[in-house]
Amino acid sequence: MEVGIVAQHHNDRAAALAGRLRERLDDLGVGVALDEATATALSLPGVAVETFEGRDLVVSIGGDGTFLFAARNAGGTPIVGVNLGEVGFLNAVGPAEAVETVTDAVAAHREGDLDVRSVPRIAASHDGWTGEPAVNEVVVHGTRRGHGGGVDVEIRIDGSLYDAGHADGVLVATPTGSTAYNLSERGPLVHPDVGGLLVTEMALADGMPPLVVGPDSEVTVTVSGADAAVVVGDGRNRHRLTPPATVTVATADSPVRLAGPQADFFQALDKLD
Repeated sequence: MEVGIVAQHHNDRAAALAGRLRERLDDLGVGVALDEATATALSLPGVAVETFEGRDLVVSIGGDGTFLFAARNAGGTPIVGVNLGEVGFLNAVGPAEAVETVTDAVAAHREGDLDVRSVPRIAASHDGWTGEPAVNEVVVHGTRRGHGGGVDVEIRIDGSLYDAGHADGVLVATPTGSTAYNLSERGPLVHPDVGGLLVTEMALADGMPPLVVGPDSEVTVTVSGADAAVVVGDGRNRHRLTPPATVTVATADSPVRLAGPQADFFQALDKLD
């Protein structure tokens, strides 16, 4: 069995926990691969995180950013999310329980009984280009926020017009992402057990309220009235648009696969205070 470990970069606590976890797994005869930054922090050999898709299990140690980094490279490999003391929506395992939880996951995998649940991702496409699947959200907006930086937008759901007007942009999120950028834009808070796509217009002058549509819906956003615009997935992958341009957002074929205990959604809401 092979396990990949990613620890939050430049965090001594995360690296130390990764080291303890590596030692325990080594005692169990499990092959362990550390991503290059974590390995450097521990003065050990590491591998490119892109190779983690070929492992049996991936462990993310840190916050939501670390989890998203691991998820981008894990493919369909199950991930155990370990937080550093603050329960996250994706990082349900506390540091004190990390070694035991991962050990249990390894034993369950060896017995063919690992409990894995899927979390949907979404992807944007435009004129032959398809973006990397996003766990939280895809945003289509002008080149900058605020006065003079918005765009004219037209939003359609499965081909039917929902709204059109001038806004900073449009945010399409998963239920997982409802607590992230979406919430800061006054989008709806959605329990993870509810399937769907969330559509929120950003800094809208006037128009329709945020909308939740079915998970199989296709959201199209047409931008115009500006020299340029961008589409961004999970705050990282930027693709430049030349308006008028239409971006399609839909559920991706490759969900994130989570192993280990599930976070208490309402307990995790405390981190939003």
